[in-house]
Amino acid sequence: MRRCGAAQPRRRLSARPARPPRGRARTQPCRQCRRRGAEGSVALRSRAERLVAYLALHHRPVRRQQLAGVLWPESMEDKAGASLRSTLWRLPRPRGLPLITVTPTHVGLAGGTSVDLWAAEDSITSLSVEGTECDVRLLDRDVLPDWGEDWVLLERERHRQRRLHALEALCRRSSAQGQHDSALTAGLAAVAGEPLRGSAHRAVIEAHLAEGNPGKALRQYDLYRRLVRSELGLAPLPAIRRLVADLLGRPAERRPR
Repeated sequence: MRRCGAAQPRRRLSARPARPPRGRARTQPCRQCRRRGAEGSVALRSRAERLVAYLALHHRPVRRQQLAGVLWPESMEDKAGASLRSTLWRLPRPRGLPLITVTPTHVGLAGGTSVDLWAAEDSITSLSVEGTECDVRLLDRDVLPDWGEDWVLLERERHRQRRLHALEALCRRSSAQGQHDSALTAGLAAVAGEPLRGSAHRAVIEAHLAEGNPGKALRQYDLYRRLVRSELGLAPLPAIRRLVADLLGRPAERRPR
């Protein structure tokens, strides 16, 4: 997430486990995450990290009682409420800027905060509604991939399906426009996101064929065929096999004597 304003320093909290570029924050699925600001880093401990992540995933203020019950499910109501109050009190204020806003009934992220997930969702919406450009870098990672909480799992799967559909659509659109490098970048990102996803492999195969690379199309098909056979015990989808049917078992052209 990133705190920004006309005269405020920029801060960012990212849900990606990979090492971010300088100036981008990092949320790690461990007992500490780091937020990079204009003057160093701010550590968020486990309770604070989970609190901020939950608020980011909901994209709106949450009732205090709901928040305490979700984050401390094994505690009695009064103890869970005390844990929430303690966590809120201990939250850091980088350069005096609050991370969240608190009312007697609700807790939410501070105004002006931006989140990688929100940017990705906005990009997907723009792509599907307006056909605008979409930054693949916003769509190539899952939400908090190593977290196992139910409230994370639900959001992760919902966002995964949206981003994979968006990547496939971007692959096909870029290919149709002759932007083959962009098409393959998007298509391969979809395959990496879900290796058994037939529609993602199909988009990559079509992109290779559109670029005039039948050998690479066959290689992608063979990868897909072996994956579904070894992992699922299934044959390739007929629609995908038809894409390369004319290339399968095709003899090499003989040189004229």
